[in-house]
Amino acid sequence: MSARVLDGQALADRMQRDIKPEVAAFATRHGRPPGLAIVLVGDDPASHVYVNHKVKAGTEAGFRVDLERMPATASLDDVLGLVQKLNASAAHDGILVQSPLPKAMGAGAEQKVFDTIAVEKDVDGFSAESVGLLVQKRPKLVACTPSGVIELLDREKIPIAGRHAVVVGRSDIVGKPMAMLLLHRDATVTIAHSRTPDLAAVCRTADILVAAVGKAGLIQRDFVKPGAVVIDVGVNRVTDAAVVGGLYPESHPRQRVFKSKGALLVGDVHPEVADVAGALTPVPGGVGPLTITMLMMNTLSAARARVGV
Repeated sequence: MSARVLDGQALADRMQRDIKPEVAAFATRHGRPPGLAIVLVGDDPASHVYVNHKVKAGTEAGFRVDLERMPATASLDDVLGLVQKLNASAAHDGILVQSPLPKAMGAGAEQKVFDTIAVEKDVDGFSAESVGLLVQKRPKLVACTPSGVIELLDREKIPIAGRHAVVVGRSDIVGKPMAMLLLHRDATVTIAHSRTPDLAAVCRTADILVAAVGKAGLIQRDFVKPGAVVIDVGVNRVTDAAVVGGLYPESHPRQRVFKSKGALLVGDVHPEVADVAGALTPVPGGVGPLTITMLMMNTLSAARARVGV
């Protein structure tokens, strides 16, 4: 068996094409486009790449996207002050503060910042109020990656109700909201993590298996029930040739990519899982593109809510 590929990139492209006329119609009716403010603090290279993708996607779709840059020396109070200013801005419907913040701000800085974002503008869905509303099944805005997974399952006509879903990973950003969304769609949900005894056996019980750990190739062939749907949320940059060799044979095309670039983006799911699973998201090109698309959807939803639509 060779797993059906769940092409997140193709879905994201279609959704972004579809959203453009909706954004244009909003701008025509209300005299302004939906507005997104992105706050980027410091010089983290990966954050700059992610933010550039978000700015490009939003701008191309017709949104107003304002990038607010702050130096790594900015204080927590500086960031909180900017967020409060954006909360009061009539031009901005959504606010996103790019994670991670500089370590010098302290361990609890990110959550303080997220919790300061007005819930109606919290397009990342990370604030305590947003999470609480999600738990009670009355969310305003939901974290983009888990909502992108649900969108992909729906568009691919993969049933959720009555299925057993196993989510590997318990992060506030992906694992926990993913479990909540699946539960709200009437799946029976198990959350597994680093302290779960016999992780492979737990994973084998899943009809829908979501891997969101950040460890290359963790989910191997014997973790997967034949025919299961496997969603790979992990994005891991691998520079170790031995790790790549454990994932792909020497003749595989991705080995050539690694040798030419010196690094490779891989998921949490071992490629051999494709021989067992019924459907599988690739990395790259699976869940990742949908994260940015759902950010755009959240921003449009927030804009419509602000004008009473």
